[in-house]
Amino acid sequence: MQQEATQRELEELQRVQWRPRQVRGWGYPQLLWYLVFLQPIITEVHLRRKNVQFLFIRFSAWQYAGTDKLWAGLVTTLCEGIRHHYGALPFSVYSVLGNKPATSPGFCQREWHCRLRVCLALLALLAALALGVGLLYLSLGGLNHTAPGGSLLKIFGGAATTLSGSGLLMAVYSVGKHLFVSQRKKIERLVTREKFGSQLGFMCEVKKEVELLTDFLCFLEIYQRRRLRVVLEVTGLDTCYPERVVGVLNAINTLLSDSHAPFIFILVVDPSILAACLESAGNMKGTADNGYLFLNRTVTLPFSVPIMGRRTKLQFLHDAVQSRDDLLFREITRKLRQAECQAGEGVQLLAVETQAEAERAQGRIDAEASRRIQEALFCLHDEHDCLYEFVPDNVVSMRRIVNTVPITMRLLQQQQQTDFVRPTPRQAVAWVVLANQWPCRLSWVLQCLEDRQQVGGEPEAHVRLWDVFCDNSRELHGMTKALQNVLDLDGDPELFERFLGSDFPFTVAEAQCLLRCTVNLDHSIRRRMGLIRAVSALKPPSPPKSPARDALSAAHGATNTAGASPRGHVALRTSETHHPLDWAHGGKPRPAA
Repeated sequence: MQQEATQRELEELQRVQWRPRQVRGWGYPQLLWYLVFLQPIITEVHLRRKNVQFLFIRFSAWQYAGTDKLWAGLVTTLCEGIRHHYGALPFSVYSVLGNKPATSPGFCQREWHCRLRVCLALLALLAALALGVGLLYLSLGGLNHTAPGGSLLKIFGGAATTLSGSGLLMAVYSVGKHLFVSQRKKIERLVTREKFGSQLGFMCEVKKEVELLTDFLCFLEIYQRRRLRVVLEVTGLDTCYPERVVGVLNAINTLLSDSHAPFIFILVVDPSILAACLESAGNMKGTADNGYLFLNRTVTLPFSVPIMGRRTKLQFLHDAVQSRDDLLFREITRKLRQAECQAGEGVQLLAVETQAEAERAQGRIDAEASRRIQEALFCLHDEHDCLYEFVPDNVVSMRRIVNTVPITMRLLQQQQQTDFVRPTPRQAVAWVVLANQWPCRLSWVLQCLEDRQQVGGEPEAHVRLWDVFCDNSRELHGMTKALQNVLDLDGDPELFERFLGSDFPFTVAEAQCLLRCTVNLDHSIRRRMGLIRAVSALKPPSPPKSPARDALSAAHGATNTAGASPRGHVALRTSETHHPLDWAHGGKPRPAA
């Protein structure tokens, strides 16, 4: 947007040769002069201007999530951002002395008209003040106090000075009041009143403040000779309560209701969460029963962030790893300095040789762990490795993986002193990615291995996890309704098959070794799966047997044995002609299962 604004600015300069006015530096007194004595006119020349300036204001809905009226926080943030960008004094002067821009009559090209009323009023006040001061001077010093006209001059001079001075002081007081009491404080004061929602004039007051802000921006457009657009970046809306979300969307629709409103809202949200909030809001029944349709009526330019490219993903991974490398570098430097200090105090450490030996051993372990951590992080953003393809296109997930790798590697370094199996750094970082991307499927495989081990059928160490998943995938498919929320955490199923099937074929032995160092896998998912699997394995109790049913079954068995027809035909004829009696319904026959 900034590049587009710069390009339009250059094109406009080549077309009209009019440089935009500035609102800072030497242009600040000129802006105040225009605010007081001139009235802007919206002309055809102004409407044809293509150059634009964007003012970016960020609004985090999470900061106002605890308030009753989240949309009030949006309006106050808007007012405060514009006030901070242009300064408090110009807006205060416009609030007191400014005039709404008018439309040019006919084809008039003049953009500014002199405000005769303001000029005449100011001249009258200054003339009255000068006259009063002159009369006071004459009455006090120029004439004799005993003269009959001296007291009269003093009275008229004092009255003229008082009236003119009070008028000027009232104007200065009004400007100072708006200078210290901003629009944000006004709206916050209205919100804090008791039962403000039932006041009919509350929304009217807020609307007046917004209209005043819009008129001030229109004035600045004509003064700067460019179009102004206020861009509000709304973030964190999908972390608020449904009622708060509805309030913000209503406030956005209210601000955009005017066709000439210079506002652009960028909603950085997850559409699925926002649609669910709209559908669950109590005050939106009948209006937003389908949240996606309501968003389509609100959002005028939908833009879904495309899939991150290869270069972009590698760059983000490199930046995340680089930030972590800085921490590792500081940690290694700190340990080296501690080792140097301990080496300089060799005389004092002679009495604690055992402790020094243990510390040196721990230092060697830390150095080896740091080397393996750097090797693992390099595998994460190596363009010649396929591991980066399984990392999600999400900066938060990338940082979560990068922050988990050092902890996992240090735990592995501590446990590999006695273990025979030593996973490589590449396998460790791949395991972290696996637990981050497919927690439900990985938890299911681990639960199946645990259940098989508890019944005494421990699988072989060289069996692949993908084979275990394929053997038990049908049972997982039957639990999709009970595990719907957990299954939503998993990534692409095809990538999961490629991950465990070909690129990283983890075995049971490697999984058992890495599981003890896994910190980014929620174990409650496994416990939930184990409970569901145990309940589904229970068999219903068999119905009680009766003597009459046993005799009838024996007769059926004798008939089937004595028959000469094939077995399948006998079974079919038996099932069609003989039915067990339903003793609970008066001995009526019922179809056999």
